[in-house]
Amino acid sequence: MKKKMKVAAFAALLSLSTGLLSVGTASAQDAGAADADLISRGEYVSRLGDCVACHTALHGAKYGGGLKIGTPIGAIYSTNITPDKDTGIGNYTLEEFTRALREGVRRDGSTMYPAMPYPSFARMSDADIKALYAYFMNGVAPVHSANKASTIPWPMSMRWPLRIWRAMYAPSPNPMNVPEGSDGVARGEYLVTGPGHCGACHTPRGLGMQEKALDGKGGEAFLAGGAPIDNWVAPSLRSDPIQGLGKWSEDDLVTFLKSGRTDHAAVFGGMADVVGWSTQYWTDADLRATAKYLKSLPEVPVTATASKDPRPTTEMLASGKTQGNAGADVYLKECAICHAVDGTGVNRMFPPMDANPVIVSDNATSLVNVIVNGGVLPPTNLAPSSVAMPAYGHSAHKLSDQEIADVTNFIRTAWSNQAHGNVSAAEVQKLRTEGSALGSAAWQVSMTGFAHQAPQPYGAGWTFSPETHAGVDEAQ
Repeated sequence: MKKKMKVAAFAALLSLSTGLLSVGTASAQDAGAADADLISRGEYVSRLGDCVACHTALHGAKYGGGLKIGTPIGAIYSTNITPDKDTGIGNYTLEEFTRALREGVRRDGSTMYPAMPYPSFARMSDADIKALYAYFMNGVAPVHSANKASTIPWPMSMRWPLRIWRAMYAPSPNPMNVPEGSDGVARGEYLVTGPGHCGACHTPRGLGMQEKALDGKGGEAFLAGGAPIDNWVAPSLRSDPIQGLGKWSEDDLVTFLKSGRTDHAAVFGGMADVVGWSTQYWTDADLRATAKYLKSLPEVPVTATASKDPRPTTEMLASGKTQGNAGADVYLKECAICHAVDGTGVNRMFPPMDANPVIVSDNATSLVNVIVNGGVLPPTNLAPSSVAMPAYGHSAHKLSDQEIADVTNFIRTAWSNQAHGNVSAAEVQKLRTEGSALGSAAWQVSMTGFAHQAPQPYGAGWTFSPETHAGVDEAQ
């Protein structure tokens, strides 16, 4: 009898142990799946913030840092954010990582340069930061690469004054916990003003290099257009119908952010990195939410301008009678084959020259830069073809500085375009040889009645200017 009881007890204990082992195994599997989901979520958040574009050097290792970022007082370089424990962020705790993102304070207590958009990341949700941390610590390969020192001369290179900057201009952390999956305006505001940090490029900066507004409550300055970044002007994202998004629909914005091209626009320069490395991977709901938010912003005042008939320009070019108009002659010989005599271009291939906000911007740097140095419309998942613009300042089709100035000035006033200010050959030569952005009186005095249309009253280079990957290396 005792023997039977012992056998029964042993069988019960074995059964209980097996059950506990089964439960323990299931729990471990669930935890592993949860961790994998968190890492995957973190990778998506990294796409929202386009971390890879800034933290990867030209031809460099992914997230290994080293991308040059120009400033008016010297160059700084993005840092290694891989989990390498010696040269990266492998020793950061979640709390230290969160403080770095939201407050711009490194693990050693020093303040980061505000090229790191922590004024925007101050709005990031706890859940997104937790997921991002999981991704960087467990989903990114460590890269052993020491961070590069800045070229900012002493005493401006000292870090302690940045604490004063942070106290003056950086907001206190204020997480916006907007659930993913919504395509509403609130989600769009979170994406634009938080992880997407659109204002870092598209909002003008003040004397202290601070963004003049961090959201729509900041008035007309918010997303009113920024300075040239690597010689590409970040245009207005407000309702201005000439130099902004006034004529764009929500569908236009979604298509542009997903593919880099619409029937009336094509992405080049720094924005090509944003589309190629970031927004093409966003969910349709997040793209729609972004578009809704941008279109919901209050309208900005614009002085009414009489329309201009585009037909005389088209008729002149179609007839070939360009004598006495040096810019028109260059356009007909070098540009019309792709962009057409009527300036309409080819939908989703060659952008239009007529009524293009980039063309009529108060600063012509983007137009001169793409003529001089060329550009690449990058392939995306939705539009896998890549389209290149030749570099007329350096290629076999090389134009003189005067010819480039002439064709620039022609395009900016042809068809219905009514841009202000002329570009000189000397400005073209300086951009071509020194990489210097253009400046003009139009940047000092508003020509449209929109007071913030002149983005940088303190100088055309008054911004943080990261190098552009598009056309140089492949998107990561």
